[in-house]
Amino acid sequence: MPPSTPAQPEPPVDADSASLRAILRHQASTVTVVTASGSPPVGFTATSFTSVSLEPPIVSFCLGLASSSWPTVSRSRHVAVHLLAHHQRKLARTFATSGVDRFAEPTRWRPGPQEVPILDGVLAWLLCRVVDRVTVGDHAIVLAEPELLRHADVGTPLLYHRGGYAGLDPAADRATVA
Repeated sequence: MPPSTPAQPEPPVDADSASLRAILRHQASTVTVVTASGSPPVGFTATSFTSVSLEPPIVSFCLGLASSSWPTVSRSRHVAVHLLAHHQRKLARTFATSGVDRFAEPTRWRPGPQEVPILDGVLAWLLCRVVDRVTVGDHAIVLAEPELLRHADVGTPLLYHRGGYAGLDPAADRATVA
């Protein structure tokens, strides 16, 4: 049997916003919900959360300047970042939906340190002090220093990939630990 001929790669295209969005859909991201105290409190789903530095500990997330949460986050001294578990797709959708009360039932939460809303049942949460906000294009990069954190030792993270929510295979996760 003759060897197969490798498929020819697609030719490069201009890196406009539509092309970039299509490419970024191939990157799996952890799903988080960021909350801040306010009257009313605010929160939004973010897939841009990442570690920036360990010394000092700094994390970041991005938020659109047109977001209804931006005015509160732009003034907040503290925010909470919640890492969602695989089974929390509905919670992720709630905090990604505009025009709804994200903190109404069935969302379970409580006021935490600095009165920042803390969501119940998440894989982990970090209470962070905002240290800087950098405006880039139509978004702001928020840099924050974790001050308190709590994590669960069970569960797998909720991921966002190709425009939908996904998760890790728990069996594969256990095999990696073994």
